[in-house]
Amino acid sequence: MQNKNTIYPFYFSLGAFILYLSFFLIPRVMGFYYSFTDWSSYSTDVNFVGMENFYRIFFMTNEHYMVYIKNTVIFTVVTIILKTVIALLLALLLTSGIKRLANFHRAIIFLPAVLPLLVVGLVFKSILHPTTGILNVFLRTVGLDFLAQPWLVDVDWALFSVIGVDTWKGVGYLMVILIAGLQAIPNEYYEAARIDGANALQMLWRIRIPLLMPSIMVVTVLNLLYGLKVFDIVWVLTNGGPGYATETVYTAVFREFSKERYGIATALSTMLFVIMVSFGYFAIRLMHKEEADI
Repeated sequence: MQNKNTIYPFYFSLGAFILYLSFFLIPRVMGFYYSFTDWSSYSTDVNFVGMENFYRIFFMTNEHYMVYIKNTVIFTVVTIILKTVIALLLALLLTSGIKRLANFHRAIIFLPAVLPLLVVGLVFKSILHPTTGILNVFLRTVGLDFLAQPWLVDVDWALFSVIGVDTWKGVGYLMVILIAGLQAIPNEYYEAARIDGANALQMLWRIRIPLLMPSIMVVTVLNLLYGLKVFDIVWVLTNGGPGYATETVYTAVFREFSKERYGIATALSTMLFVIMVSFGYFAIRLMHKEEADI
């Protein structure tokens, strides 16, 4: 009986392990190998080329791969800051400020998170159109012509316009996580702080923010992993343009696969995978350290 009890859990997890092995682990290992080859549809031979693909990514300026990496880093860093700050402010406002119809306001703010990206992209392409877009038409109507910009077709504005749209879509989801973290803080802490004469600002910095750090770290990790592998919102809004202004690593991977240059495409994917695993590992370690300190 003892042996059956120890074997049953293995049987139950076997199906999930086979799926994980078939659809993630084996393709990942194969991709890692092919990233060191010149595999493409232009030749029937697949030759091992060592670090040549990675040399092209980091040192060949005419390939523009470093531009894609820079765009990905900018997108990731800016969206982490914007989403986290705005989501935190909204969570604080809806848990301690606005009490009336709080659930209604939460639902309205969360709504963009469940909208299909295709719908979001089509709507914002219409809103941000340089001539007929609602935003520019409104700005010109109220006499603020100097603020009207070619948001999605200008090299200087395109990436930040995509960042703005992505922030609008994703901030509600992160707000819900932070609200859950705030509501998990015991009221005894607030009562003790009031007895000691603490004001609202002191309770924010000494109680809420420190006890909310695990939730903030979760939000940061989710933002980090999403930002590094961003593809869909960029592709729907700008298709990577104008020029290379909004190209990211994953849009580059898609283009390379479309051109049937599989070796360089898998090299880009492998590079990003290593970066995501590394950052994710250190972020989770930091999160556990923060929880231990609390």
